[in-house]
Amino acid sequence: MKTVYFITGNKGKLKEAKKKFLKVDINVVQKDLGYPEIQADALEDVARFGVEHIQKRFEHPFILEDAGLFIDALDGFPGVYSSYVFYTVGLKGILKLLDEIEETKRGAQFRSVFAYSEPDQKPIIFIGECQGKITFEEKGTNGFGYDPIFVPVGELRTFAQMETEEKNSFSHRGKSLDKLIDFFNK
Repeated sequence: MKTVYFITGNKGKLKEAKKKFLKVDINVVQKDLGYPEIQADALEDVARFGVEHIQKRFEHPFILEDAGLFIDALDGFPGVYSSYVFYTVGLKGILKLLDEIEETKRGAQFRSVFAYSEPDQKPIIFIGECQGKITFEEKGTNGFGYDPIFVPVGELRTFAQMETEEKNSFSHRGKSLDKLIDFFNK
């Protein structure tokens, strides 16, 4: 069985990835190495920079993921700054920014970029996206991050109101992980 390290400190991301990797003969092991997240316009750039940083001090196959919530009414904010914004203003701050925005204009996209790296190789990038909208209030206790305020297209519930397997069938991370798993299957 092949072991791939997931460079993350986020237990929620790890849980979602482990569920997906049950389909293939790969053991996913968390490794919380930390890496600087550059200020960039695209998640792919952040992920590539993270891979370059990790490759200098880690000699094993690994994956890392960067994700963001892009809100239409806020011109894509918080986007690549989603983690920082979550930890500084939180869900209440995002909802306050959207206070005067009507339901039909609360569209948003979750985007996920997984980067897979072998030692001394360029990373392979896998992208997933999920369309949806931002709620008026927090709903649900599952998941993490922005899950309590994001409802995917075709659903009435937030990600935080879904179990992991169900969320993975809709989510940006689930879609990018599916592409990564397809890569390993080939």
